[in-house]
Amino acid sequence: MTAEIIRKQLRKAADKDKAKILQRFFKTGPGEYGEGDIFLGISVPVLRKLSKECDGMPLNETMQLLNSTIHEERLIALLLLVRIFSKGDGAIRKKIYDIYLKNTKHINNWDLVDLTAPNIVGTYLINKSKKPLYTLAKSNNLWKRRIAIMATFSFIRRNDFDDTLKISHILLTDEHDLIHKAVGWMLREVGKRSPATEEHFLKQHYRKMPRTMLRYAIERLPEARRRKYLNGTI
Repeated sequence: MTAEIIRKQLRKAADKDKAKILQRFFKTGPGEYGEGDIFLGISVPVLRKLSKECDGMPLNETMQLLNSTIHEERLIALLLLVRIFSKGDGAIRKKIYDIYLKNTKHINNWDLVDLTAPNIVGTYLINKSKKPLYTLAKSNNLWKRRIAIMATFSFIRRNDFDDTLKISHILLTDEHDLIHKAVGWMLREVGKRSPATEEHFLKQHYRKMPRTMLRYAIERLPEARRRKYLNGTI
């Protein structure tokens, strides 16, 4: 399998009408967070299926796709990196992790981050220093900050919440809505596993939280409890 063959298959699966919808949904207009991104209009399940058919494709071919201006080409490249990482030994995993962080300029929309950061960055850093996440969390780059918080999903799944809470605190006053949503989501995931841990964090910080972050974080709480947070009466 080569990058060119995958490109041809993607063009066959393209849907112009869906592409227009996706380009609006992912904010590709002037001044928006996804400015200039180009979509073919292909769903994630189709891309996942194709990525499974590409096992064994040389890494240099995958990198050609990651360098693409086409959103779906970058996404399938990232899905392929996840597959290589998941099947690899320690050396392969380090190589994929390093490639991922060296190519964050191509991981430049929220779906690209969310579908891959936990599985590569987060998984690699289990039982290792989490210092790289704190560097990312303090970056001026929106997508690096989102990678930082989303990578902790891998820890949350292991009932390890410490870094999620610390990075959430760093991002508490972030100005971007996409960070508000991501932090709120991860706090909600903490709450699914340990309601007391989430509420302890919320009681300390909910008055400072952007409204969107708070709404995402408390989404699963009982209605009466949610109202108290939203009304500032906890």
